[in-house]
Amino acid sequence: MEVFHLYSGGKDSSLSAHILQLLGYEVKLVTVNFGLLDSWRFARETAERLGFEHEVLFLGREILERAAEMAIADGHPNNAIQFIHERALEAIASLPHVERVSDGTRRDDRVPFLDLPRARSLEDRFKVAYIRPLLGMGYKTVRELVERYFVVEIRESEELEKSDYEVELRHLLREMGVDPLAIFPRVHHQSRVLGWRK
Repeated sequence: MEVFHLYSGGKDSSLSAHILQLLGYEVKLVTVNFGLLDSWRFARETAERLGFEHEVLFLGREILERAAEMAIADGHPNNAIQFIHERALEAIASLPHVERVSDGTRRDDRVPFLDLPRARSLEDRFKVAYIRPLLGMGYKTVRELVERYFVVEIRESEELEKSDYEVELRHLLREMGVDPLAIFPRVHHQSRVLGWRK
């Protein structure tokens, strides 16, 4: 059984991929990119180190531009990140022969996160199963499992080489003359999995 897993190379998406594999799924990692930067390569490096198949799905720049407008109007990135995440899941779900999609969202995530009506809508509109292996787990449990399985780099968001939506969104904001630190939190740490713990 194949599952197409939305993948950033971070701890949550990596742990979810590992859990899916333990459950017997054939996991195909998919990183969404908008073609502004080649930031997808960091997720590919991590996927290769962990032994997973990886592909990049390029979405239209208009999605990222709409997200940037939302972030500027709101003065924070939450709705923009949620918007991109939903478009990313829809794009994966609409690919031929995709029957299962998944992501690394946790129980205590605020953004991105599909509530029950949105999750059901995704499944109904695209005739897929939407799987969230970490849905019943909070931050503490995820942290314990990540520390058990992975070597992780944690750095300030602006400094970390990563493959999530935020990288290109920050880049586009700069292109538009907007300082990303006027939108994103000034102090925010994120992670990237570097490989398996020995």
